[in-house]
Amino acid sequence: MASRNKYVIIRDDLLTDPVTMFTEGLLIGRLRDCEVLLNHPSVSRVQAGIKQIDDDYYLFPLRSGNPVLLNGRTVTENEALAPGDVLRVGPFKLEVDDTEEALVLRVSLLIGTVISDVDVSSAGLSTDNLVVPQSGKKAAKPRGSPVAGTKALDIFWDKRIREAGKMVRPSPLFPRSKRRSGKAQFNWLPTTDLMSGWPISFFIWSVLIVGVLAVVATYSYTKAYTPGPISKSHATNAMSLTPPIAVRANQGACTGCHTWQGRVEAQCAACHNTEAFVATVITPHEAAGIGCVDCHSEHHGDEYSAREAALVSCAGCHNDGNQKSYSGKRVSTPHGGTFGYPVVNGAWSPKSVNEEEWNLRNMVVTRLPSDSDAKWRTKQFHAFHNERVKLLPGMPGSSEGNLSCSSCHKSFDPIDRETPRTTCGSCHNGRTAAETKRVMIAAGKPNCTSCHMQHIRDKRRWGTPMLSAEYR
Repeated sequence: MASRNKYVIIRDDLLTDPVTMFTEGLLIGRLRDCEVLLNHPSVSRVQAGIKQIDDDYYLFPLRSGNPVLLNGRTVTENEALAPGDVLRVGPFKLEVDDTEEALVLRVSLLIGTVISDVDVSSAGLSTDNLVVPQSGKKAAKPRGSPVAGTKALDIFWDKRIREAGKMVRPSPLFPRSKRRSGKAQFNWLPTTDLMSGWPISFFIWSVLIVGVLAVVATYSYTKAYTPGPISKSHATNAMSLTPPIAVRANQGACTGCHTWQGRVEAQCAACHNTEAFVATVITPHEAAGIGCVDCHSEHHGDEYSAREAALVSCAGCHNDGNQKSYSGKRVSTPHGGTFGYPVVNGAWSPKSVNEEEWNLRNMVVTRLPSDSDAKWRTKQFHAFHNERVKLLPGMPGSSEGNLSCSSCHKSFDPIDRETPRTTCGSCHNGRTAAETKRVMIAAGKPNCTSCHMQHIRDKRRWGTPMLSAEYR
């Protein structure tokens, strides 16, 4: 007699060693915790169970919609098992044997076989009618009769199924993935032995397509990526300005400005950092998020001058028609569209002099404790101009040929503030590039950078041709 509740599972389909287990109820299905795990979509999660009652093992169908075949017959109620029986569950065949110690199940996979195509009873595998053995041999054990269904058996199998559904154990048949809960879970996933491999032609064509695209990209990279040719100053192989305003010549290299790390503005500041010139941004522009490339645009051709474009961009941005906001603030047309004069409604504008630029110039002018803000600004403004700027032809001034008070003011009591507006326009009315002799700002157009200096650490500006020789 076999030991109670002892089973030996032999898996010919997996080529693994036989497994011996003790359990009061053996579950067959594709659920991960079934003792006989059959990984195929045609197998139910828990399709059948085997339980020992008295001295016999009985097969219990647990899914009426997907029955198990016993010797070619559909099992609707429990059936006693005998040595030589053959069970069919989906594409799997389970051969039953009974030893002195346990019930043996040998599992094999029938690839490409449909259950309806096999008549197990006609193959001589049925044990419904056992033949009486010859003399000298042990008599075959008769098949037990089906047991009557009881409430206890139903509760037993319901409990076993719930326990199997809650437990998850590692299995080489199932990839590690997040399980869906409840009825939405699907316990069968294809394994490599059930999946067709990719044909080698797929990889060959993939390599060829990638190679062709790489060759095309190599020859069309410049036109496809670059918006336009860079300016001559960035394409040259040698520095042309003296004193130099950059650490090195760019030589037309894209990586001089565009790198994997850092913004373009950071590369501008790193390259344009010499003794004569340091690329700086004034505080209002920095607060508004304005950087180098917002004023000095590129990729407009080799005859394009980024410096000339920057001078024109001032009026292009600061006008009433610009609806864009900068850090929540709007800009407008300065000075009513005329040349600037730092007096608004009879009071000196606080933007008339950049304090950082004033400190860098080391002007010999001292602010007295009694000087108000307006008094201090007028001192600064006149210190920049009086006796320092050369006279234009036909303009009154000092005997040395420099600006004086009478150059701008026709009267002082009351002070004449109208004439200086036209005087500013006479001097700050355009600019010509010293290198190319091209007009950067046409006459009659506001030259904003004459008063509002962006790069205050540009020492070349301090030697402007407008200044007299002793102040250059």
